Amino acid sequence: MTRLHVNIDHVATLRQARGTRYPDPAAAAAMVELAGAQGVTAHLREDRRHMSDRDLRLLRQTVRTVLNMEMAATDEMIGIALELVPDIVTLVPERREERTTEGGLSPDARGLPEAIRRLQDAGIPVSLFIDPTLEVVQAAVALGPRMVELHTGDYCEVRGEQEVQRELLRLQRSAAMAAGAGLRVAAGHGLDYPNVRPVALIPEVEELNIGHSMICRAVFVGLDRAVRDMIDLIRP
Repeated sequence: MTRLHVNIDHVATLRQARGTRYPDPAAAAAMVELAGAQGVTAHLREDRRHMSDRDLRLLRQTVRTVLNMEMAATDEMIGIALELVPDIVTLVPERREERTTEGGLSPDARGLPEAIRRLQDAGIPVSLFIDPTLEVVQAAVALGPRMVELHTGDYCEVRGEQEVQRELLRLQRSAAMAAGAGLRVAAGHGLDYPNVRPVALIPEVEELNIGHSMICRAVFVGLDRAVRDMIDLIRP
């Protein structure tokens, strides 16, 4: 069964919008775990626009499933990860002017091999957030991470059945290549209730990282229901 990891960044975004102490991402993490999610994902950005260092420390103390720390491959972030020791780190590209992560990580990004080595030497598995092309997958495999997360943004944004099937095929082929090379495979970015199931049914995809759509749904139905509804959709 495909595992659901809930990205709780957008809980922190709501908090930061008014500069309050609530809603608390750590409380949200506990709720999504109780609802059946099998992991919690949190992106600590360099500009701290939503998640804070304190949030990550609390999550490391309280998350009982899997804590996936998303971050850029910078010395600052590597130092924080080495201190916190999350269950897995996902390295992502990061630009300060973007609203959310735009596109996958370039395998030839400066400092990437050293970041992977430092983290994995410390016992922290590394996942690379990459675009679903065979060339990028091949280059990512050569870097030696334990996992890749396929960027599903193009699949989620295209319109028309032919275009959707084209993007789905790219995801399927990339997942098969990565798994064939011995990597675990996740997928995420832009996934929503109407479009998630075809991705969840890709045999090699063992994990989905989903955030924005679930927090939005939680506004209307509550966080527990939002998580349970998503889990129902991704079941085989």
